[in-house]
Amino acid sequence: MASSMAALLSSTNLAPPSLIFPKPAPSSSLGAKSARVVSFDRERSVVAALPPSLGEGLGRASAIALLASSLLFSDPALAFKGGGPYGSEVTRGQDLTGKDFSGKTLIKQDFKTSILRQANFKGANLLGASFFDADLTGADLSDADLRGADFSLANVTKANLSNANLEGALATGNTSFKGSNIYGADFTDVPLREDQREYLCKVADGVNPKTGNATRDTLLCN
Repeated sequence: MASSMAALLSSTNLAPPSLIFPKPAPSSSLGAKSARVVSFDRERSVVAALPPSLGEGLGRASAIALLASSLLFSDPALAFKGGGPYGSEVTRGQDLTGKDFSGKTLIKQDFKTSILRQANFKGANLLGASFFDADLTGADLSDADLRGADFSLANVTKANLSNANLEGALATGNTSFKGSNIYGADFTDVPLREDQREYLCKVADGVNPKTGNATRDTLLCN
């Protein structure tokens, strides 16, 4: 087997295993020593199944690849981060009760399934942001740009939506706006359930200061 492998390497002009898989330089760091200890058993099992001259290089390469992969998926620093430009903070699936986002640019920010009770989004740019299945009870969304935002399955009860622009936002499923202040809010092209539309039409009033559209007209109230 070894002679056949050598002949194959020679015929294809490949470098010897010692050059293809060079031994790593010695390291005095604790991390490097720990890595060698963890990878030893894996390396030994791989080497046993291969020709001696080739097994050492392939075994070491395989062990390093396996170790790097395990570290990649276990390192908390590489965990999923919420989308959008709000620094590197996680905003998806988090308890952000009472957090102040007022006036911030949060275009396409991901707040899916987060708890945002009494959070302050006054005047924030939330164009295309996702509040899918989020709890926005009592949140302040006044004067916010919510065009194209996703409120599907969200709880938006008792929230302040005064003068907010929700043009083209999604509000499918069990989205609820019960008890919310919608004075001057623009609901143009927002697909509401009929029961929600009827409820909002009972309290709709005002004109959006940016779009100039009357809230009742955007809700297609009779």
